[in-house]
Amino acid sequence: MLVRMHTATNSSPPADRGPGVSFPPPLLFVGGLGIGVLLDLVLPLPAVIPDARWVVIVGFALVAIGLGLMLAGIVTFKRRRTAVYPNRPASLVVDTGIYAYTRNPMYSGLTIAYLGGVFLTGVLWVLILLPVVLTLLITQVIRREERHLLERFPEAYTAYCARVGRWF
Repeated sequence: MLVRMHTATNSSPPADRGPGVSFPPPLLFVGGLGIGVLLDLVLPLPAVIPDARWVVIVGFALVAIGLGLMLAGIVTFKRRRTAVYPNRPASLVVDTGIYAYTRNPMYSGLTIAYLGGVFLTGVLWVLILLPVVLTLLITQVIRREERHLLERFPEAYTAYCARVGRWF
């Protein structure tokens, strides 16, 4: 009796999974805000932001500006038909629109909106956690995205980085 063995041979290269970020980056900001508020319930710190009407106005203005920047980045990516989520490969280096001024308008926008959240909550813990949020963003998201773009588009991405800063 002849038994035929079939072995799977995959001669095609592995699928490009993009930067390999397995979570939505806005969760870092939501998490920082939420943890800060919870810490304030357990271990309150003195208020450093006055309870005034102008503080609320500044807070909402920062949230609006931040979300506007984020939206501008998303719209630009959609128009250029490239991946918005960092769990998918990029189809090109986007250097037009808001991306002509910053390589990370979505993350810059989230950071500005988070600062608006500091004003709106008045919770010092939220501000204290911002460096942690940004460190995680840079190490777990941005560096992976940059590595992906550099591997996929070495000349175009290197030239883009020389022209445009990471933030502003």
